[in-house]
Amino acid sequence: MKNKLLAAIVIAVIAATVAFMAYTARQQARRTGASGHKIVVVTTLFPLYDMAKHIGADKADVSLLLPPGVEPHSFDPTPGDVVRINEADVFVYAGKFMEPWADKIIKSITNKNLIVVDASQGTRMIPAVFHDIDEPAGALDPHIWLDFDNARIMVQNIEKALEAKDPADSGFSQRNAEAYSKGLTEIDQSFKNTLAHCRDREIVYGGHYAFGYLAKRYDLKYLAAQGVSPDTEPTAKDLARLVDQIKKDKIKYVFYEELTSPKIAETIAGETKAQMLLLNPAANVTRNQLEQGVTFFGILKADLENLKTGLECR
Repeated sequence: MKNKLLAAIVIAVIAATVAFMAYTARQQARRTGASGHKIVVVTTLFPLYDMAKHIGADKADVSLLLPPGVEPHSFDPTPGDVVRINEADVFVYAGKFMEPWADKIIKSITNKNLIVVDASQGTRMIPAVFHDIDEPAGALDPHIWLDFDNARIMVQNIEKALEAKDPADSGFSQRNAEAYSKGLTEIDQSFKNTLAHCRDREIVYGGHYAFGYLAKRYDLKYLAAQGVSPDTEPTAKDLARLVDQIKKDKIKYVFYEELTSPKIAETIAGETKAQMLLLNPAANVTRNQLEQGVTFFGILKADLENLKTGLECR
């Protein structure tokens, strides 16, 4: 009886030891990305999601924190979102001006192995534009991904985090990041070539001030109905100013944005007989777009086609 009891104890100890070792191995794999474990990446915005998916490829499990179709400026994380961030290997956000809620959540994280990536680090930011409200001191425009020099820096920031999680195969993420950056360079050149020869050089946008970086990069004039936040309704004075500008300059098209109501653009178009074209800032996508596998590059190419039409570029 004693021998049987001793044997049972030994077996139990061995089983517990094996289970503990297996658990430790899984945790180590989770920390390093080794042994075939996919690095869990949570991103806030669609461009960051697209970048991380292409850089991590089949070695990363990348998810988008924003629910499809939600305008990111009005997004407020749920307790479940906080849990997702805490359980991830890498959390990528666009910076304090885009996600003012992020700092508080990051300070509350208990996962000591989580790598937090502020994708705006190293980018060149421009002042934010506000309409008829007090401008917060030092506020900067958060739409950094629409300057492709900034976008390439964002790619580098994400790649460094994935490389840190899987240093044994750093060449994999580096090659993918280089390929993505090359794609950004090619799109940048397409924008330069197309927008260099346009009859009009004035974008009138019936949405929030999202294209300041793009306009600055390609020497375009940019007028938006709202400031950097789409939560503020334009005043009658704002709309009258845009209507007068369109009539004065004989502008034929007014642009509207993807995830908010087009009623502002419709109002402007109705007053001026201008036609409407979509111009998508790409911060988030609809559920249908996500399911269909839309890419950041795909959105940018569609934007360029509409700019070509709306600005009458040859």
